[in-house]
Amino acid sequence: MRRITQHPILPVIPKGEIAFTFNGVPCTAREGEVISSALIANGIDVFGHHPRDAAPQGLYCANGQCAHCMVLADGIPVKACMTAVMRGMEVKSCEGFPSLPADDSLPFMHIIPTVETQALIIGGGPAGVSAALELAAYGVSGILVDDKQRLGGKLTLQTHRFFGSRKECYAGTRGTDIAMHLEEELRSYEDMQVWLNSPAIGVFSGGKVGILRQGSYIFVKPEILLVAAGARERTIAFPGCDMPGVIGAGAFQTLVNRDLVRPSERVFICGGGNVGLIAGYHALQAGIDVVGLAEAMPECGGYAVHLYKLKRLGVTVFTSHTVVRADGGNRVESVTIREVDRESRQIPGTEKTFNADTLLIAVGLNPVNELYGKAKEYGMKVLRAGDAEEISEASAAMVNGRIQGRIMAREAGVFCSVPGEWKQLSALFMRPPGKRQTLHLTSVLGTVYPVIRCDQEIPCNPCVDVCPNRAIRMGGDGITALPFFDGECSGCARCVLVCPGLAIVLVDERIDERHPDRSTGLPYNKEKKTARLTLPFEFTFKFTNEVIKTGDVVVTTGFRGDVVGTGRVAGFRASPGGGRRRLMLLDVPFSSRLSVAGVRIRKPEEPAAVLSLQEDDPVVCRCERVRKREIVGMIRSGCRDMNQIKAVLRAGMGACGGRSCTQLILALFKEEGIDPDTVTLPVYRPPEMETPLKLLAGVKE
Repeated sequence: MRRITQHPILPVIPKGEIAFTFNGVPCTAREGEVISSALIANGIDVFGHHPRDAAPQGLYCANGQCAHCMVLADGIPVKACMTAVMRGMEVKSCEGFPSLPADDSLPFMHIIPTVETQALIIGGGPAGVSAALELAAYGVSGILVDDKQRLGGKLTLQTHRFFGSRKECYAGTRGTDIAMHLEEELRSYEDMQVWLNSPAIGVFSGGKVGILRQGSYIFVKPEILLVAAGARERTIAFPGCDMPGVIGAGAFQTLVNRDLVRPSERVFICGGGNVGLIAGYHALQAGIDVVGLAEAMPECGGYAVHLYKLKRLGVTVFTSHTVVRADGGNRVESVTIREVDRESRQIPGTEKTFNADTLLIAVGLNPVNELYGKAKEYGMKVLRAGDAEEISEASAAMVNGRIQGRIMAREAGVFCSVPGEWKQLSALFMRPPGKRQTLHLTSVLGTVYPVIRCDQEIPCNPCVDVCPNRAIRMGGDGITALPFFDGECSGCARCVLVCPGLAIVLVDERIDERHPDRSTGLPYNKEKKTARLTLPFEFTFKFTNEVIKTGDVVVTTGFRGDVVGTGRVAGFRASPGGGRRRLMLLDVPFSSRLSVAGVRIRKPEEPAAVLSLQEDDPVVCRCERVRKREIVGMIRSGCRDMNQIKAVLRAGMGACGGRSCTQLILALFKEEGIDPDTVTLPVYRPPEMETPLKLLAGVKE
């Protein structure tokens, strides 16, 4: 079984198990678990084979946006990532096209009911819930719908602490905890209904929105609509991009952090934005080795603190590199990368191959805003918030959602205003990170003091708020200034516990490894041979399958991942009220006390033998298995309308409705020297996801 039984942050709570079968083989699932997670937990990666070319299919997005995970559940085709396992369920792989039911009798069809409401919010992530809270606080009634089993969106997958403002967006709190806080607050309001497992599938000209409410179809007619449906992950096309084991970052985090399922042993990451960097850290916390990360740009686009903490742990980051192929049988077995120049052209002869059973794709996000576009087309009062408006961090989504909630309340006739500081914060949170600064670290001789290594201007200030002596201050105006220490330190380590970037280490020059205890009465650190550091350590195991314990000698690293030397583990401190962050007490040579920022838990990976890079024709449209060569052929023949490509090749006609392949096809136009702005985009029509016809017809059994 691939269950996570021990995690440094997440509680592993035993749950009841239920039995089901996959292709006749007995399996077990946890109560409430979706089929895809249960299958992977049982060691099953191939869910079926595509009817066009029998290619193996597995989990890719875990967000209902594609159809790679399609299975038959008790004879009905369903998305495994969106369907819960039921006791005794018979799950079968999709092989070819499923047969239609033999029943040809005419069922009784009901009129589809319509519910009218002041406000409708589509999406229960940080933006949608924040907007709903503002509406509810002002007495505006409404409905919030979401296609998942609980509120919170991507917050439910985030085990790390958040940046931003403690007052406005829970900075210093883990995403999973923020999700619980928001849900509890929203549930306290009676006038804001919450419909879970209820995706919105279409917006129609009569001002109605079609909702699949827990297995029934219903129309909702709001006075004002907010689309906060989040984002879908981008992908890239390369040989092997479609095989099981190539997985989106969101799907990976869903398995690891929501469902406590370990989908792999060794993962390689493509993409150095915040999503890819954070996913790598989450993988290591779950006991999954990260063998490397490739970023096509000369520098990773994510926050520097996320990059540095991976490098400190021993993960090698290859900038100016891209993935050129994934190889394996029924799932990924190796990943090959290649260097690229500043124009993103690949440089032959620079290939490196790594043995990995999973390739995590984190190359950006696209807004899920099709419903917003239709609502605008039909003249509805509609707003959008969060990633559906602009891709940004969850902190920005919360503030943006609150702003849009106030605007909706005004539209509903409530007198209220949008605080100016919210608008300023929203703009700050959406800015890219600032340039990295040169740090000048100084000692406070003979005392205990924090070493703060924030070297990039990003919106964050929890360390300032938690210091009981008010000895940490911002080095300028605003939340993006760099913090610094100036005062007296009590050694409480609250700043170490709260820092989202793991960028603060406490240095105690009074204690050495020979005299660690005040009760001895001996002079502290008289010879200054060692100093004691208190640093954040959110892991249980090293990747030698050994527990790191008191007395161990470990490799120490600097803030940016360079090896400093060694240190001896003097112990660990629990952190009551510290958000489940453990602190490591580490004795290091006195001369390196300002240099050490972390410890290494794995050795940097050595590349394997490079596989022969024979030419291949990658799949661009995953749903219909349309390859690059076919699409390029139509472009070269003069086609400039993606609807024609869809009609001839079926690219974009699959279950995802072209959401995944449209950007890839536009990139092919660009490769062929054609301005994508001159290309006619495909027409989108409801429903937004596969919907049983019986529901649209009002059939009730």
